[in-house]
Amino acid sequence: MGSNITVGVLRERSPGEGRVALVPETVARLAADGARVLVEPGAGASAWFADADYAAAGAVLAPADELLDRVDALLCVEPPEAATTAALRPGRLLIGLLDVLARPAAAAAWAEQGLTAVGLDLLPRTLSRAQSMDALTSQANIAGYKAVLVAADSFRRFLPMLTTAAGTSKPAAVLVLGAGVAGLQAIATARRLGAVVTGYDVRPESRAEVESLGARFLDIPAVPEVSGRDGYARRLAEAEQLAQQRGLAEGVARADIVVTTARVPGGRPPLLVTAAAVERMRPGSVLVDLAAGPSGGNVELSEPEATVVTAGGVTVIGAGRLPSAMATAASTAYARNATALLAHLLRDGTPTVDLADEIQAAVVVTHSGSVVHPAVAELLDARARLGGTR
Repeated sequence: MGSNITVGVLRERSPGEGRVALVPETVARLAADGARVLVEPGAGASAWFADADYAAAGAVLAPADELLDRVDALLCVEPPEAATTAALRPGRLLIGLLDVLARPAAAAAWAEQGLTAVGLDLLPRTLSRAQSMDALTSQANIAGYKAVLVAADSFRRFLPMLTTAAGTSKPAAVLVLGAGVAGLQAIATARRLGAVVTGYDVRPESRAEVESLGARFLDIPAVPEVSGRDGYARRLAEAEQLAQQRGLAEGVARADIVVTTARVPGGRPPLLVTAAAVERMRPGSVLVDLAAGPSGGNVELSEPEATVVTAGGVTVIGAGRLPSAMATAASTAYARNATALLAHLLRDGTPTVDLADEIQAAVVVTHSGSVVHPAVAELLDARARLGGTR
């Protein structure tokens, strides 16, 4: 990588965020390549990475103001506060899960400041040579795994079939909605725990993936199979969505545990489980909504990072930030993704933007004072036509 770059990482400021963008393992790799690494004291504390571990790996501990003044590249997990990015000098790299499709105004501010912003969450999952950089996949794997453990903890029966002197308990019925990375991991985890598992997705290729894990596939004949771009299904038309909700309600009513995983990049998650469907579930049933967030979730009754128990005794868990609940594993995977992308942006140890490169074209949001990502630029143009940005 060369010795021409200083990389920094701060403690994440978002409430409840326990991850960190660099771990001692990746600091050691950066230092071995000649990079200088600055770490804010306490940056890794929530993920059980001590300051002494960072120092031993070759990092220099520095307060936030000094770090922001010196770095060439700032790595983060969630989008940093405006005051943080305002302290960066023009021309600096900002790399993280920047969520610019939902926050285009932030991208406009970064462009005006002269920052080169790079969104790991914009990396298409279909680019095979970018797999080592795919943070969405690494974090979704963790979320799918943890979702089943969270559900099992709230479910007051066994997941596997158990035969004891006190009799036999039947296995729990688990339904996983969405067969992307998180959904498939949830299916695999529930199967390992001995549950009877059913999966569902509108994408035609998902049936074989679900069945390859030993799960059943939920058929809803009234809903067409649809594919989208970059591994995501397209949004259903209103009539299709209503038919899907009716079909899913039957499967939900038969389940003891439901895990929902359907997200739309930069958009509102599709509503899969209505309040009426939840009312049909048996007392003691559990739903875990991985899409729950400020703009809604897959379950009508879910609330972000909250647990709701209905009058009918159904537990609804809004769990949109589960990777942070496994901060050590999530940080380790994310740090590897982020440093792999950083390495791809360097030429002879110096950050070099080349929008002819398909990976850079997908993830570089702002550069040289402009918003260069077409989707973000289109959002800003649309807002300007409506009377200004927000």
